[in-house]
Amino acid sequence: MSGKQFSSVWMREPRPSRTPGRSREEIVRAAMELLDAEGLDGLSMRKLGARLGAGATSLYWYVANKHELLELVYDEIWGEMTVPPPEDTWWRQTAGTFAHSMRQVILRHPWSAGLIGRTPALGPNALEVAGRLSRAFKKAGFRGLDIDYASSTLTAYVFGTTIPQVAYNEMMAESPLDEESMRAAVERAAAGHPDLLERLRESEPADLTQAREMMFTFGLAAVLDGLEARLAT
Repeated sequence: MSGKQFSSVWMREPRPSRTPGRSREEIVRAAMELLDAEGLDGLSMRKLGARLGAGATSLYWYVANKHELLELVYDEIWGEMTVPPPEDTWWRQTAGTFAHSMRQVILRHPWSAGLIGRTPALGPNALEVAGRLSRAFKKAGFRGLDIDYASSTLTAYVFGTTIPQVAYNEMMAESPLDEESMRAAVERAAAGHPDLLERLRESEPADLTQAREMMFTFGLAAVLDGLEARLAT
């Protein structure tokens, strides 16, 4: 049984502006602002049209539907990521800079976590990032499919550590919980596991944001160490 035919905003040329001062870029910027303010659930063509002082129907000249609009804003996210040119940089520096940058971009635009894996990354910014990473791992010595596996391993680590943090931040923003009482509850739950209790008490952070950054940096180094070890074999 055949599936739904794939379509993407990137499969056709942008339509020219029909209104002076209006452009697809302006619509994307306004959508980003609305998403940053209200999240994915707060984005609608009606709200976006009101923000731009235009009717929702007029926006459909530039994007066929909300899905296409999300493709465009998703590519803007990739455009904010920093990936040093692999031709001028050690591959670990390229990969590490990208990983830290991707994490910060997702945290800065938490709604983007809801698009990962759902929205195709086929825009020019996403393809430029993918191309630079591919060249960096090829320069390191990876060959064939291992280049793709190395890139996906790196991005999977960033997604896996950052998306839960986005969810936690959103939960705390919607319904703040007292962290002291949370910690006390965890200690009670772990009362029968002395090793876990020891780790919990030893790892109590003075600053949660700093602790998360340190954990991310440690894990990233471990991932890159593992990739480098594969090169040695």
